[in-house]
Amino acid sequence: MPLFSQENEGVNFDKKYHQDSIKTWTKNILDIMQKGHPGFYRYTSKEEFDVIIDARLQTVTDSLTTLDFYRNIKPLIAQIGCLHTGIALPEAYETAMRETKTHIPLEIFIDENRKVFITKDHAKNVTIPIKGELLSINDTPIDSIIETLLKAIPSDGYNETEKVLALNLRFPFWYQSIIEMTDAFKVKIRSENIIQEYTIQGITPEVFPTQDMIAPTNKEQLVFEVRDNIGVLKIQTFAKTTIKSNGQHFKKFIKDVFKTLEEEEVENLIIDLRYNTGGTDGNAALLASYFFDEEFRYWDRIEVTEQIAGQVSKGMAKIFYSKPEKKDSTYLWKGALLTKEFRYYKPQKPAKYNFKGQTYLLTNGFCMSSAADFIAILSDNKKAKVVGEESAGGYQGNTSGLMPEVIMQGGFVITVPLHKYVNAVDPNKNIGRGTIPDYPVSISLEDWISKKDVVKSFAFDLINK
Repeated sequence: MPLFSQENEGVNFDKKYHQDSIKTWTKNILDIMQKGHPGFYRYTSKEEFDVIIDARLQTVTDSLTTLDFYRNIKPLIAQIGCLHTGIALPEAYETAMRETKTHIPLEIFIDENRKVFITKDHAKNVTIPIKGELLSINDTPIDSIIETLLKAIPSDGYNETEKVLALNLRFPFWYQSIIEMTDAFKVKIRSENIIQEYTIQGITPEVFPTQDMIAPTNKEQLVFEVRDNIGVLKIQTFAKTTIKSNGQHFKKFIKDVFKTLEEEEVENLIIDLRYNTGGTDGNAALLASYFFDEEFRYWDRIEVTEQIAGQVSKGMAKIFYSKPEKKDSTYLWKGALLTKEFRYYKPQKPAKYNFKGQTYLLTNGFCMSSAADFIAILSDNKKAKVVGEESAGGYQGNTSGLMPEVIMQGGFVITVPLHKYVNAVDPNKNIGRGTIPDYPVSISLEDWISKKDVVKSFAFDLINK
């Protein structure tokens, strides 16, 4: 990789750090996370985690490059089981990586049997068969590659729908950062029962879909129509700033939707939440209020660590936040003093135009954070049927809220969420999982390539039957 270093001044991909430094960095990062992160041991006990950390540290027997260190610690952080907890490479490093021709020029789809197929070919020197099954890359079996990537991608609990969808959308980026950074790829592909090997050159990433192309932020985030006496509501995000920047107002829009449903006596409502990665909790809680005709619980409680509780109890923080309440060994967050954020653990009032018909929620592996909370609350209270894939966010809640970034040794940036949200749902259901659909709908390779919306079609068929 010396050529990459020459192409990107200021970033030396070959520079190594002593193994003692690597072990110290790892311990410091995990120590900071553990002290501030109230959900650090939500899915893996301290005893188990200590064993996992020690085992990982024992694998560090030599000096590592920046990228090697990242690949070593990324699965450890993913082990926390928190979508909102992360580590990022130094910004200059990420920029330099994007400028290299080290992205595999293929887009893929992982089906329900974990087979991997080619969906798009961006190779410039050879034609790769679309729909061909990818068997190996640079002599490593694809199932081994996928297993390594799944362990490195963070998700809430043990959820995998988000991880698989992330690979279906961004495989070249994950392969480059976690598996290897090379400019040549030898791929083995099975097509029409014939296995062939191809050598393809790496490319820069401009041809791949951006995050904005996957879930556009520059168009209407809220869309509603009544089709054949069926209400169809698309909510791309709950984020107040994104909705406002596109000239929409969530509270008014949603009120008009449910007023229309009542006036037109619509009996069935489809809410499409696919690719809704969350946003403003107040908007999600407000939407939930339209499905209840009496007071209801949204969150059960919010927890913080002892360290965060101590910081809030002194200094400037006292002006903005209430002092957390200690209950047994837990510190309960009591919210902000001047705003309504964090207040949704209190009983919630029903909205005026509450919907009494049948509701269907369309979900996939990118339903996260507040979107996942909303789905869990409606599902647990039997206010809706869930159609599609398991949601990415935890059924029992997530850890997010205030999420400061800390720059560590080597320029790595870690994100540590400070609030553990516990949803007001059955505490014994879907532990470590998202909301499991009432009607699971699998997407086939053909559906993915043709962009056929089999999930929405399934919901319409349910209603019409």
